[in-house]
Amino acid sequence: MTRPNFELEDACDLPVIYGVDEVGRGPLAGPVVAACAYIPKVKRHHPVWSQVRDSKKLSAIRRDMLFSSITTQCIFGIGIASVEEIDQINILQATFLAMKRALSTCSPTPDKVLIDGNRSPKDWEWDHQTVIKGDCQSVSIAAASIIAKVTRDRIMTELDIEYPHYHWADNAGYGTAHHLSSLNNFGATPHHRKSFSPVRDLIQKQAG
Repeated sequence: MTRPNFELEDACDLPVIYGVDEVGRGPLAGPVVAACAYIPKVKRHHPVWSQVRDSKKLSAIRRDMLFSSITTQCIFGIGIASVEEIDQINILQATFLAMKRALSTCSPTPDKVLIDGNRSPKDWEWDHQTVIKGDCQSVSIAAASIIAKVTRDRIMTELDIEYPHYHWADNAGYGTAHHLSSLNNFGATPHHRKSFSPVRDLIQKQAG
């Protein structure tokens, strides 16, 4: 399989190209986290970029190791949308909000943004392009996916200390059998997404 490269960035023929990806659209608990990454051409010679892959294809240990190198060799931003925002505006719009927050922290501003997936926001001030399976094609998107994944996993590990019954350090808030069992036994926490089934169904059942 071809590893991520800089062909998409080069094809834009613009100076400042950011890749954007998110983590956490599917879990029942925790925020959605987005990250963006801009790799200047003078930084592209670093060996870390030949090791970057879609974050889902890397072990947690490998992601942590790459995170340290990636964040010293690119300009990056991290954006978070809370559980409350997810429940209020829906997960897709919360994802776009997190992406916008990530990009808004960065300088220089983007000439173009490459977004992983096939959905894009309608109200961004930046020129942007969706890329299906972008984290398998673009180094910038793949780097953003690792930054977002490591950041969110660390958040969920911290929350796991406060709410150990749900084992979020292991399942990152996804609806595993263990998580669902704990949800039924101990109820929903403030970090559960109340608009997501089965959290919504449980709350409605308890309300009688």
